Amino acid sequence: MKEPIHFIRQKIFTLLNGNVSYGGSNVPVYNRVPSDQDEPYIVITSVETAGVDFNQQSFNYECITRIEVVTSFFSDSGGELQANSIVNTILGLIKTSTTDFFDLTSQNFNVYTSTLNGVTYAQDDDEEKTYFTAIIDIANRVQQN
Repeated sequence: MKEPIHFIRQKIFTLLNGNVSYGGSNVPVYNRVPSDQDEPYIVITSVETAGVDFNQQSFNYECITRIEVVTSFFSDSGGELQANSIVNTILGLIKTSTTDFFDLTSQNFNVYTSTLNGVTYAQDDDEEKTYFTAIIDIANRVQQN
């Protein structure tokens, strides 16, 4: 039994890093956001790996990976559209479908489903800024070879 989710997170990072922009500027991608990073940015985290469909021949897992898009605006100067646009770009790159999966064969795993579990939006206000966060959850079913 092995842990496949970090390989999925790495594939997502590689797909997004340098390939997502807004307003002509690159949107940085992180696993951990530096304390001096301004918005917008993207964070990729592992949510859960759970065993599914175990049998005598193989180990199968469902891995849920989270992609968070964080944007902000001073006072009343912006809205959710920037987060929506960045999410649209991400979903176009991730391409969850019934036939286009992450290739983990060199890590001895086979991804056999990739599903968008949903996109959730949140808004948070502080004294200076309004923050908009889009949370994308992607589920991948993986078989250990």
